[in-house]
Amino acid sequence: MVFADLLFIFLFFALCLAISTFMKTNKARNIVLLVFSLIFYAWSGPWLLLVLCGMTFVCYFGAIQIEKAKEQMSGSGSPLKAKKMMRLTLILTLVICLGALAFFKYTTFLSTEFARWFAPTAHIPQIILPIGISFYTFQLISYVVDVYRSEVPAQKKYYLLLLYAGLFYQCIAGPIVRYKTVAQELTDRELNLSDFSKGITRFAVGLAKKALLANTLGALADTLVPVSGQGIHNAAAVTVFLGSLAYMLQIYLDFSAYSDMAIGMGLMSGFHFLENFNYPYMADSMTDFWRRWHISLSSFFRDYVYIPLGGNRKGIARQYLNLFIVWVLTGIWHGAGWNFLLWGLYFFLILCIEKRIIDFKEEPSKGAYVARRSITLVLLFFGWILFRYSDMSVMLDVLGGLFCINGNPFWDLTTSLTLLNNCFLLPAAIVACTPIIPYLHSLLDYAAYKKRGLRPVVRVLSVVLPILLVVLSALYLAGQNYNPFLYTQF
Repeated sequence: MVFADLLFIFLFFALCLAISTFMKTNKARNIVLLVFSLIFYAWSGPWLLLVLCGMTFVCYFGAIQIEKAKEQMSGSGSPLKAKKMMRLTLILTLVICLGALAFFKYTTFLSTEFARWFAPTAHIPQIILPIGISFYTFQLISYVVDVYRSEVPAQKKYYLLLLYAGLFYQCIAGPIVRYKTVAQELTDRELNLSDFSKGITRFAVGLAKKALLANTLGALADTLVPVSGQGIHNAAAVTVFLGSLAYMLQIYLDFSAYSDMAIGMGLMSGFHFLENFNYPYMADSMTDFWRRWHISLSSFFRDYVYIPLGGNRKGIARQYLNLFIVWVLTGIWHGAGWNFLLWGLYFFLILCIEKRIIDFKEEPSKGAYVARRSITLVLLFFGWILFRYSDMSVMLDVLGGLFCINGNPFWDLTTSLTLLNNCFLLPAAIVACTPIIPYLHSLLDYAAYKKRGLRPVVRVLSVVLPILLVVLSALYLAGQNYNPFLYTQF
């Protein structure tokens, strides 16, 4: 079950929202949310629910033991012994969580590679990846580390920590929510009409981005530059470019759509999740891009890996080593495949070069700003090609096709038909990747503030447009079988 599914929207989520909203206490609402979250996880395999519950219990127990050790440090016990116990508990908890993630995510891949090189007849275990395991593992790790750092108190109620880790709103595609962001709202939150209205609008926007734009772009990319590689070798250069551009637009609109829907559902239930995307394709450098793209993941690696390793405080050589570690981990977190590792190293090299040639303290001239944005987009374009293709031969066909190295033409009839058939889709998708629409919305709000006569129009639009987006999205989903879920490797 995914968010952009009619069963989810009009039955599962609608029923959950209706029941939880009419509950009079937050405790009752939490129980409803937890029950629906457990059903959501069990939908793809009941036994996979045990992984979530087991990892949550390990972190629940570990955090409590860490807090007890802290109390012993400030009490009459041995501070040194208590400190060692804290560290040992933290290490064991992290080893169990990361070990579980590694087992489910990488065992099949590593076994396949071992068999390829050393034992061709060996049995390859096919291990099902629990949905959302990469996200809730990182959430639980951040919780335990924050307890260790005394940034949050340990949660004494297991079911509340399980709700935090497994809340279905943001389990399948993020954002990675820090415990301290929602700790108070888990037990003390208010439902109000303003947040509910904003939540509906945000969910509707996300649903439309997914159903109307991302899915259509995905179908276009799979037709022009399929992952299987069929037909790519002979495709015209501009056709390969259009297919790769469609994927570049799809992956942002799809990913940010899930975050929009998660934030919207959270608002409807009284939770305020932090933003996860800030128009990353408007970035003027790769450094800027990673401050805008999947912000919760970038900040996780910064706060729990890069800074603890020393960040940029121990010299340039150590800084580059820390960046290398971060980007190797970032690459393999995204999936079990050599292309993901290559993708991570690609960004590592770009960021190292940027740190040597760009002075981020100086304001760039207009010309330099345009050049930096253009170069960043080009680098991202090729980066997403590395990300998309696990088959290196197909990847090389795509890269060769872009420059007519395959002996393919620059332009053909397919190119002309593709441009003609998608003359509205591609511009609309590009606009959706920019802050143009929010800017126009702010202008309309300002005009309504200045002229009272416009206020009724704005109020009507604020009600009608979200409904229209949901209806259009539902009609599209009902008439299409193509509804890809890009995050199965997470």
